[in-house]
Amino acid sequence: YAGLAEQMSQTVERHGWDGAWFRRAYDDFGRPVGSLECEEGQIFIEPQGICILAGIGLENGKARQALDSVNSRLATEHGLVLQQPAYTHYHLHLGEISSYPPGYKENAGIFCHTNPWIMAAEAACGNGERAYDYYLRINPSRRETISEIHRCEPYVYAQMIAGKDAPTHGEAKNSWLSGTAAWNFVAISQYILGIRPTFDGLEVAPVLPHAWTGYSASRRYRGVTYHIEVRRCGPGNHASLLLEGQLIPGTIIPFPDPGRSDVKVLVELR
Repeated sequence: YAGLAEQMSQTVERHGWDGAWFRRAYDDFGRPVGSLECEEGQIFIEPQGICILAGIGLENGKARQALDSVNSRLATEHGLVLQQPAYTHYHLHLGEISSYPPGYKENAGIFCHTNPWIMAAEAACGNGERAYDYYLRINPSRRETISEIHRCEPYVYAQMIAGKDAPTHGEAKNSWLSGTAAWNFVAISQYILGIRPTFDGLEVAPVLPHAWTGYSASRRYRGVTYHIEVRRCGPGNHASLLLEGQLIPGTIIPFPDPGRSDVKVLVELR
């Protein structure tokens, strides 16, 4: 399986890289979708998040380049749009995506479900500022201050927010119809706060905004409660873990001895 995963990564980099971002797909005629070769729909959000979460491009700079392209081409004050440029007419080989008005639904709308993938990808690349910024842009309670634009309940995510090509840019639609809350929880807890379950133990590798001085959290994992305190001791996000006062290598806390019910962990960020 590891060999197949590596083979897939190489295939994606060989056939899925467009020069500044990852391509979305190939149509039935072998033509790329989500490429500079396309008249419309040149860059899509989905492959930028998913490829990076799979670890593709992290070591050679392509992940960072793709996320910079997302920031420059897909980011708006109300969230990240699905693709750009929006489709202005129906494309027979693409179908439904090009049937919506520009800026709505799949045609360059802000799909809240896909935004957390970019938050997580930014954190995977070490950029806590952008990860948290993108989280705030679609946060329902924060958008209550612009309720005359958002026009949606302040306690639930919408499926989509009208994109920058729409005349009602920033207006939310289809509240509740989304997996956004679950994905945001993953992005925030596992990538920004950095508390991730692994097969080898609980990992704590925060990627916080510079202004954050730290946080405290409790995480129950495999019958053990981990009391976690994170302190910023420097400007970066390099984590040193002290388990019960003892420095341990890496960012994964090994499983405690059988019968142990709670563990104290101090994380220092530099």
